[in-house]
Amino acid sequence: MSEVSENQYYVPHTAKWPIVACVGLFVTVIGASLKFNSLEPSTPWLMYLGFAILIVMFFGWFGEVISESEQKLYNQQVDGSFRSGMIWFIFSEVMFFASFFGALFYARTFAVPWLGGEGTNFYTNAELWTGFESVWPTNGPGELNGRFEVISPFSLPLVNTLLLLTSSVTITIAHHAIRANERKKTIIWMIATVLLGATFLFYQVEEYIEAYKHLNLTLESGIYGSTFFMLTGFHGIHVTLGTIMLFVITMRLIKGHFEADNHFGFEAVAWYWHFVDVVWLGLFIFVYVL
Repeated sequence: MSEVSENQYYVPHTAKWPIVACVGLFVTVIGASLKFNSLEPSTPWLMYLGFAILIVMFFGWFGEVISESEQKLYNQQVDGSFRSGMIWFIFSEVMFFASFFGALFYARTFAVPWLGGEGTNFYTNAELWTGFESVWPTNGPGELNGRFEVISPFSLPLVNTLLLLTSSVTITIAHHAIRANERKKTIIWMIATVLLGATFLFYQVEEYIEAYKHLNLTLESGIYGSTFFMLTGFHGIHVTLGTIMLFVITMRLIKGHFEADNHFGFEAVAWYWHFVDVVWLGLFIFVYVL
């Protein structure tokens, strides 16, 4: 196929993947709903089928986009659309994490002090939760799931912070290298970034094992446990996805994809990775340290 000129906008008229995505999501949601409501013993397989359809969709759709990009079918207009889409996607992720940080802030700044009797809420404490003290971290009135210990911020969390900060540096070096058309250098630094991301995930698993087995810190440990695992857990999922994307970009670099002046796929993943790093800094400060 010939290259698309600058006054044309490439439209994939035979795009079947959005329909496949809708079918996969529908089957997954129906299967999950039936499974969690225990309406049918065989329903987990319906959910797994939905997952399988989604996986096929991702491989197929991304594969077509990569193929079209390598065939030079995308001009500056399409590139601008991709950039706008990635910016709005990251913005939605910012709002996603802002909601969880907001829940943490509300619980720590307002709810727990109110339950402890501060301000005009004296009777809430005296009548409902006599003896409850407004301290943080807390598992809430009634000491749900027993007492727990918090994870020291200067152990594994500090190590993971250094790992992610270092990975932000390595991917930036790789970005400068690809812009200078130094492919070998780009690949080396991308491999380093992937390894740093994988190491972060390994230590996060170790941290969760320590929390559950030795510190009695679980999702059921009151408001602190729930906000801790929701924030760090969702961030871990994002790091996992980011590491997978970094690995895919590295494989594409090894295959010869991307050019010094045309590599938005690389840039999009770099943007996402920097976002993940910034979120972790917020987590380290507001969840572990303060």
